[in-house]
Amino acid sequence: MVQQVLLLAGDGVGPEIMAEAEKVLAVLDGHDGLELRLEHGLVGGAAIDATGKPLPEATLAAARDADAVLLSAIGGPKWDGIERHLRPERGLLALRAGMGAFANLRPVMVYPELAAASSLKPELVSGLDILIVRELTGGIYFGQPRGIEQRRGRRTGFNTMIYDEAEIERIGRVAFDVARKRRGSVVSVDKANVLEVSELWRRVMTDLAGEYSDVELRHMYVDNAAMQLVREPKQFDVLVTGNMFGDILSDLASMLSGSIGMLPSASLNISGRGLYEPVHGSAPDIAGTGRANPLAMILSAAMMLRYSLNQAPLADRIESAVRRVLADGLRTADIQSGDGRPASTAEVGDAVAAALNEDLNG
Repeated sequence: MVQQVLLLAGDGVGPEIMAEAEKVLAVLDGHDGLELRLEHGLVGGAAIDATGKPLPEATLAAARDADAVLLSAIGGPKWDGIERHLRPERGLLALRAGMGAFANLRPVMVYPELAAASSLKPELVSGLDILIVRELTGGIYFGQPRGIEQRRGRRTGFNTMIYDEAEIERIGRVAFDVARKRRGSVVSVDKANVLEVSELWRRVMTDLAGEYSDVELRHMYVDNAAMQLVREPKQFDVLVTGNMFGDILSDLASMLSGSIGMLPSASLNISGRGLYEPVHGSAPDIAGTGRANPLAMILSAAMMLRYSLNQAPLADRIESAVRRVLADGLRTADIQSGDGRPASTAEVGDAVAAALNEDLNG
């Protein structure tokens, strides 16, 4: 059965790292029954330049028709001065909402070879394996009313943080279901001592836990969760939280791995179709220099195979190829330690593709 995948290269380093993911997918195409039909589309700044919109209708239609969407990164200072509703980030938010991709999964793993690259002591992060489950289509990023207006002669900005119990239960089930396949522990992160929306969040999570007697549930305030991620990160298995808190905590957790360039993510809808993208941004300052780390992009492709294309064994092979390349000492500048010339984006992608090809063809 042919699987249709939409590729959105985006902006900045996006086209460079997407090219490396395509190399890896090309090696896998035709193996173990995998047949891919790849289609390219526009989103973000590239779409603004071409169509005047951050998310053209054709891109959203293609995303809804695809079995999965693989996205690189969007945005950059080039588009900072345009109207807010036309900025690249609005295209990404609209894409997630248009696909119904409400559940964001962000794994944070520390490969043994990279433990020394973390900003924390190696013993705190070596062997780290946590998963942050972030609600993605609700909360303060989408709540109404919002805006900037004159009040009492002063400009006043306002946003609305809002969740209903169905939205909370839906993301909670994702977290509990994933925890069952991992180590059986969920930490629900909120600010229930201050926010009514968090008070409801905690009540719904507590009620839901009654259906998952095999999973341990703990509650933690977001400020404490941030502290604990730095103090003792290996205490966590699965963290589940709302949109804004998840945005902040997942970026904080990304640095435990040594580089944000190592972390993939999946954003899933109710049917299991998803949007897969690196956690990092478009890094326009290094675009075109060959310095971008493509591993988060490649690992996002692995997540796509696992969660949306039902090809978990092939996803395992990609991840094994990445581990092999790291074990061989090949590094882009962001994860390099010691002397020597860092590898380029293309060199790392070539090495992963070669390791994968050797694994498949022996």
